[in-house]
Amino acid sequence: MTRAWLMCLLAGLVVALGPSAAPAQTYPVKPVRIIVPLAAGGLADILARVVAQRLGEGSGQSFVVENRAGAAGAVGAEAAARSPADGYTLFLGGQGVSAALPHLVRLSFDPATDFVAIIHLATFPNLLVVHPGMPIKTVRELVDHAKANPGKVSYASQGNGSSGHMVAEQFKLLTGADMVHVPYRGAAPAVQDIVAGHVQVMFDSVTLQMPQLTVGATRALAVLSAERVGVLPQVPTMIEAGYAEMQGGTWFGLFAPTGTPRQVVDWVNGEARKAFEPAEVRQRFLSQGASLPLGTPEAFAAHTTAERAKWGEVIRRANIRLE
Repeated sequence: MTRAWLMCLLAGLVVALGPSAAPAQTYPVKPVRIIVPLAAGGLADILARVVAQRLGEGSGQSFVVENRAGAAGAVGAEAAARSPADGYTLFLGGQGVSAALPHLVRLSFDPATDFVAIIHLATFPNLLVVHPGMPIKTVRELVDHAKANPGKVSYASQGNGSSGHMVAEQFKLLTGADMVHVPYRGAAPAVQDIVAGHVQVMFDSVTLQMPQLTVGATRALAVLSAERVGVLPQVPTMIEAGYAEMQGGTWFGLFAPTGTPRQVVDWVNGEARKAFEPAEVRQRFLSQGASLPLGTPEAFAAHTTAERAKWGEVIRRANIRLE
C-alpha cells in the first residue's frame, strides 16, 4: 500500500508541474542563419563567417551565413527584422544600415526598435589620404589649401551616403574646408581615380588603403581612431591633428530581432568573443588596422545609439541625399 501510494503521489506531482518539470532545452537545437546584408567576400562577410564557425563549434549546430544584398543593406535588414525573435535568425549590422540609412531613406522597419544589440565585433577605422602629388603633408595643410583654393579640391567617396561621403562632410563642417564631392559606385573606382590623380582626397578604410600606401600611390594624413593603429604607427590620429570629434570607421556587429530571449543574446555574445581568442584570428584583423571591442550587449547598444545620433546630425547639416 505504501509503495502504491508513493507512486501515485509522484505521478500527481509530474502532472501538476507540467512541462517545466522536464529538462529545459538548450539553445540552439536547430540550424541558425546569420543574415549579412552585403555581398560575399567583403569585410562583413568575412567577420560573419569567422563568428559562424565558432558558434557552430560551441553548439554542435550549423550557423549558416546568408548574404542578402540590396538597397544599401535594407533588403537583408528587413528580412532579419521580420524574422521570428527566437534566436534562429541573427543579423550582421553595421554603420550603414543601423546608423545612417534611417536618416537617408524611408524604411519599412526601424533599426532602433526592431533589433536588439548582441555584440560589437569590429571597427575598421577610416583614414584620410591624399594623392602624393599634392604638396600636403598634414591635416592642417590640407585645410589651409582647401580654404585657399575654394572649389578646386575634390574628394572621392564610395557613393552618396557612404561612410567616406559622410566622414568627408563631417570634416568640411568641422574645418570649413571647401572640397567638391565626387561620388563613385563603390570603393574600387574611387581608389583608382585618386591613385590616377583625378581626385585629390579620400576618406577610406585602413584595410583597403594599405596596398596603395605600401607602394606610395596615396599618402596618409591621419587615422580616425582613438589611438594610432599598429600597421601605420607613423600616421597621427585626428585627435593629434586637433579634431577629436572625428573618430570612427566602418563597424559591424551582431543583432537579433527584438524580443529574442536574453539567454540567447548572452550565449551568442559569449561564444562570439571566443571566436577572437586565438592569436591568429585576432592578428588577422589587427593587421588590417581593425579594433575588436567585443563588449557587452549594453555597450554595443549605446554605441549604436550614439552613432545613429551623430550621423543623423551630419546628414541633416550637410544636406546629404541619396541620388
